[in-house]
Amino acid sequence: MLTEKLQQAEEVTNKKEFTAKQYLAFWLPSLIGVLLFLVPISVNGKVTIGLGVLADGLQGAIADYIPSIMTIILCVSAAGSLIVKYTTIEAVKKSAFLTALFDITPFWLILRCIGALFAVFTLNQIGPEFIWSSITGGVVLYDLIPVLMVWFLFACLFMPLLLQFGLMDFIGTLVRRVMFPLFKLPGRSSVDALASWMGSGTVGVLLTTQQYESGYYTKREASVVATNFSIASIAFSLVIARFLNIDHMFIQFYFTVIVTGVIAAIICPRIPPLSIKKNTYYEPVGKQIDEVVPEGVSSFRWGLKKAVEKADQVKSYPGVIKSGVQNVIDIWFALIPLVMALGTVALVIAEFTPIFNYLSYPFVPLLQLLQIPEAQAAAPAMLVGFADMFLPAVIGSGIESELTRFVIGVMSLSQLIYMSEIGILLIKSKIPVSFAQLFIIFLQRTVVTLPVAALMAHLLFF
Repeated sequence: MLTEKLQQAEEVTNKKEFTAKQYLAFWLPSLIGVLLFLVPISVNGKVTIGLGVLADGLQGAIADYIPSIMTIILCVSAAGSLIVKYTTIEAVKKSAFLTALFDITPFWLILRCIGALFAVFTLNQIGPEFIWSSITGGVVLYDLIPVLMVWFLFACLFMPLLLQFGLMDFIGTLVRRVMFPLFKLPGRSSVDALASWMGSGTVGVLLTTQQYESGYYTKREASVVATNFSIASIAFSLVIARFLNIDHMFIQFYFTVIVTGVIAAIICPRIPPLSIKKNTYYEPVGKQIDEVVPEGVSSFRWGLKKAVEKADQVKSYPGVIKSGVQNVIDIWFALIPLVMALGTVALVIAEFTPIFNYLSYPFVPLLQLLQIPEAQAAAPAMLVGFADMFLPAVIGSGIESELTRFVIGVMSLSQLIYMSEIGILLIKSKIPVSFAQLFIIFLQRTVVTLPVAALMAHLLFF
């Protein structure tokens, strides 16, 4: 091993420098990617990123048409899957992309059909009202799906700037010495966290999924990153703070979210089910990562070498664009129907059944032990976030105690796993996490972060 590292160091020392064109092929796309995904900007008093400006601009321009457009897409997705399932179409068979898009298992086919049906019900306000009401299907079709549609459009189109031109390799090599000892993760996972923090948790999950399927994360690493680093964006955190009427303490609020998130990210990966995930790579591609820096070579120089080599592998820019477009189509036709189906079901359960109230009873004595005022009223907020991130804020908005609202807001952002969005993304992906495991991890994050959030709240409201 030592001999191999010395040989690598000698190669770096003796090898000719890359050409200016090769350096530019790394730096230029990567710089654009950083500006779009990772650099916070303020627009009309709202903290966002370049990608967010594009997404918000498009959403604002076509907001009135998005529910109808997506309903049509969901219906085409369901109808296309039914046709491909029960007929033979040569054009689909000859296309690997179309086959993967429409030739699906009965379980996913049923969910696509349910998603299309729910969208039609909600758009036209027909069928059972509990499906299309403004607090169930209406939330998904009119509030959640428009955001996902535009964010995924630009994220999929521009994500190659982060993934394929060496930026992940460069940053990963530089910060590995921090990420690996602390979280047992590759350095490139820091880019996932930053993309989530500045933009959207869904973007972080999308990054993680693509990195796993490309051989840069093991099964354990991908599971850990997706469930612990897909943090809520600053922009959404501000929305939660304003809804709970604690935005005058936003700095303290978001600092608490960061502290609880870091503690959970250190503890949760070290206990089952995450700790027992296999450290093996996605089988069809195998291991494609090497962030270990050879002896005698600086991290910067080695990272730069790996980055330029990665960028040099891109031979066809139209191919990169084609891949991005296919990712957009896959998200719109395959994922969003599941969001409509499972998101609506989750909200119906949360809003029209007492299930979450019953499940939250054990949290009442815990909240009382932590001296959280109005513990009985706050308890359901500890679990309802599993259905949707915004639901705890809805419950918390009616609570009088500002300290309790503060804790509920922190918990809604630090629990991370909610089925209306992140959960469905993970279940649909090839990352090996099941629904039951997601619920267990959600509970673990709740138990780990609640005492920290309560302690911070008591210190701040002393």
